[in-house]
Amino acid sequence: MSFLHQALVFLAAAVVSVPLFKRLGLGSVLGYLVAGAVIGPSGAKLIGDVQNVLHFSELGVVLLLFVIGLELQPSRLWSLRHSVFGIGGAQVVVTGALLASVSWLFGLSPGASIIAGFGLSLSSTAFALQLLAERNQLTTGYGRLAFGILLFQDLAVIPLLALLPLLGHASTASPEPGWLTGLKVVAVLTGVVLAGRFLLRPLFRAVASFHSQELFTATALLVVVGTAALLHAVGLSMALGAFLAGVLLSESEYRHELEADIEPFKGLLLGLFFIAVGMSVNLRLIVEQPVLVTALVLGLVALKGAVLYGLGRLSLKENEPSLSLGVAISQGGEFAFVLFALAVSFHVMSAHEADLLVVVVGLSMATTPMLYAAYERHVRPRFQKKAQTREFDVAPQEDHPVIIAGFGRVGQVVGRLLRAKRIGFTAIDASPEHIDFMKRFGSQVFYGDASRLDLLRAARADKARVFVLAIDDMEASLRTAKTVKEHFPHLVIFARARNRVHAYQLLDLGIEHVMRETFAGSMELGGDILQTMGLTFSESHRVMERLREHDEKLLRETARFHRDEARLVEAAARARKELERLFEEDDAEQKKSA
Repeated sequence: MSFLHQALVFLAAAVVSVPLFKRLGLGSVLGYLVAGAVIGPSGAKLIGDVQNVLHFSELGVVLLLFVIGLELQPSRLWSLRHSVFGIGGAQVVVTGALLASVSWLFGLSPGASIIAGFGLSLSSTAFALQLLAERNQLTTGYGRLAFGILLFQDLAVIPLLALLPLLGHASTASPEPGWLTGLKVVAVLTGVVLAGRFLLRPLFRAVASFHSQELFTATALLVVVGTAALLHAVGLSMALGAFLAGVLLSESEYRHELEADIEPFKGLLLGLFFIAVGMSVNLRLIVEQPVLVTALVLGLVALKGAVLYGLGRLSLKENEPSLSLGVAISQGGEFAFVLFALAVSFHVMSAHEADLLVVVVGLSMATTPMLYAAYERHVRPRFQKKAQTREFDVAPQEDHPVIIAGFGRVGQVVGRLLRAKRIGFTAIDASPEHIDFMKRFGSQVFYGDASRLDLLRAARADKARVFVLAIDDMEASLRTAKTVKEHFPHLVIFARARNRVHAYQLLDLGIEHVMRETFAGSMELGGDILQTMGLTFSESHRVMERLREHDEKLLRETARFHRDEARLVEAAARARKELERLFEEDDAEQKKSA
């Protein structure tokens, strides 16, 4: 098959498989692997020369390590030192040692056991971060801890890659003495560091002065590939050289430009690498040894999950987030494919051993979405239900004129304003974790569901004058609004609406003071833009006020039929024309007065 036809097959396989697997929630890496398995020698046999494809696509790994090096600024590592070097280091060492011991007991050589154990201890950074981001859990306690562990795992790849040639050379005689090889390695590493320290910035500064994007990209690729080739020449990993180049440029003013230029090449070549790994997977192993493969996958996920749970308990002190951590990053990672493929080329492990481990890692990645879905459906609700059984603790020591229900983004700003004017308030929130967090910052917040009548009475709502409804959850907000309107009609309710639909529902309940949370900020932003475009402060303020009044009028007029989409569309079209007419009249009046 010609190069053109091979490229067509690779591109078609990627374009079909990756969107499908991302839609299924299984991630792009698994899509690439399956695509490779389908078109490779074990599948449809469309591509047969796996080794040449694998060697060429290793450039994607080189570029990936360069990008990781660019992102590892010393200041960033220092701020995450506990989760990265403490918990992350412990995870890799403990999991790697346990898995290496198991591999040795299964009959692997010492060198192969080390690479297998520590390669399997790594999780999929792209896979896990995508999983957490899709569920908005990267900012949670266990999300941040997972990020730190994954970051250390990315760092741990570097010594493992550097170890491969040493383990491989142990089985073959070297033509030169060991001290000379070591001296060459030290000399090359020193030269790379010095060149990166004193030459790279002036080089990129000179190239940037030509204002040629193509030249800048070519120079970036030259630096990465050149450094990788230099370290490869002395027996070290190409990826290690690329990583060093990235770290040396991580705090330069060209970091973001370099990352943007390298990203497309990295993505395509790394995808090709995963396809090549998929092509090299021996699918017959799953058919011939289903019990062994299943046992290894389950054993890997269970062992990693147990270690992660234990470390999570040490750091997070709670069961639920520790279990979430264990489930989220219990799979094998894409760097394992890199290590095992290189381990075969360095004769550290056999092709059969690498094939088996690649199958185990790929299947472990496929288990994560299913495990996480089952965990969220059956396990997490039990913890949430247990948390909700906590008795509410609303018992203010005095009667405050204001009650704030929901002490999140909006409620906290209102509370700060009231506190600044020495106006007392009682703050209530339904999240025990959020309350415990706020108390560490000195805020007095009571736990409870503000839609409960007994809780509102305990909060002395009958003595208050104003009720601030700042609950984030729309259903809980509406339940609370109904309870307050029915049992405490004297309270003036100021309600926060998440969007226009929420605002309509609050207006249906008879609440007059409804503020959409993004509207005011968007108006202020628009006013600043108008002034930047040449309007004076008074002109932009007048435009903003006109738009605010018009939109508020439209909101209340359309509230009567907000469930009728056809009437809403018609009303919106009329409103746009009316607003344009009003602005034209204002402009005409301004010209007359001028």
